[in-house]
Amino acid sequence: MWPWSGSLFGAPGPPARPVIIRPVPIGGVLTAMVTPMDAGGRVDEDAFVALLRHLADHGSDGVVVAGTTGEGATLTDDEKVRLFELAAEEAGDLFVVAGTGSNDTAHTVHLTERANGTGVDAMLVVTPYYNKPPLRGVKAHYEAVAQATGKPIILYNIPSRVVIDLPNHFLRELGEIPGIAAVKQARLTDIAAIDGLDVLAGNDDTLAEVLDAGGTGGILTSSHFVGREFRRMIDEPENRWAIHEQLNPLIEALNVSQLAMTIKAGLRLLGHDVGGVRLPLVECNEEEVEVVRGALERQGLLSAV
Repeated sequence: MWPWSGSLFGAPGPPARPVIIRPVPIGGVLTAMVTPMDAGGRVDEDAFVALLRHLADHGSDGVVVAGTTGEGATLTDDEKVRLFELAAEEAGDLFVVAGTGSNDTAHTVHLTERANGTGVDAMLVVTPYYNKPPLRGVKAHYEAVAQATGKPIILYNIPSRVVIDLPNHFLRELGEIPGIAAVKQARLTDIAAIDGLDVLAGNDDTLAEVLDAGGTGGILTSSHFVGREFRRMIDEPENRWAIHEQLNPLIEALNVSQLAMTIKAGLRLLGHDVGGVRLPLVECNEEEVEVVRGALERQGLLSAV
């Protein structure tokens, strides 16, 4: 685990929330990992741990558990908390981020409180979706969630899914809330440094742009397959855009359908026992599998299987 720490300061009335000491930025290659399922559609804990170790050995600096790619929308709270516990126990030096966001502030606070005791390092909290609150409602949401944990919170700005786009000036305002440490920036335009926040690429194909803008890394999906290459984009800025061009065909191929579906299809082709997906997601059809297979072959990833 990364060296997050805090201390509790006494005060009249309710105890104060732990104060976060953040000695290093949140960054690097953070893989938004899939959630393996068994033949009955239940979470496969053994396969989860095996995949976690594979990612640790292949370029990931950390993982996001029960995020979008991890099918967090169809996992129960108990399933999520168990995965948070497993990741914290088995991750070694990986930085573990728990996906605790929802469109319900009370539910998000409840799950964040449960995650807080599992040993994870940070929380990923998506902008409330569907409700379409005004920005003052979004701010109140994040203030409430920040009070539920002493762990750093990563904002998740993804307007394509939640309708609301959080402008950069508003992200700076959110960064003034104690505990708000970073943003997963999944918009495609107006990518810029945000005072007071670490900026993480939320789309694989924008990692180079985010890094050039002063970002600290990315929450990525193709890193299930090419984590070491993404790590090189961080460590070798002089080669960053050449690596981007090399990886872009794979990134595009994996976006042929929903990413939980295509990432699992690709992992199965490489011999990883990750199972299927939960409805309303469905398995990739033959054409989609062939697109993924072709991209993996062109990257030289299938030759080792």
